[in-house]
Amino acid sequence: QVQLVESGGGLVHAGGSLTLSCVASRLAFGGSEMRWYRQAPGKERELVATISKRTPIRSYGDAVKGRSSIYRDDAESTVYLQLNRLTPEDTGVYYCNVGNSNFWGLGTQVSVFS
Repeated sequence: QVQLVESGGGLVHAGGSLTLSCVASRLAFGGSEMRWYRQAPGKERELVATISKRTPIRSYGDAVKGRSSIYRDDAESTVYLQLNRLTPEDTGVYYCNVGNSNFWGLGTQVSVFS
């Protein structure tokens, strides 16, 4: 069974930055598209960023475009999400996902205070 383990969340002041990590196991990581989603309290889960396999093509949700970066280290089976200029609206649980699959991690909590 594929396992995804997120880390790097925490409590951060508005304007700050965080880098989230997701380590995958039991997965052909290099051949997998990877995604980050988030879910704010009382809201639906939304797609934050996607990185394609091999020759990475990156895309971002409107809410984080221009202040985030998704990247991957295939040798370490890890995908990262860097978030900058955080606002309280970025608060939520961030989940790692293998693209077009039902493989999810348990998430990491990001809380931004002003």
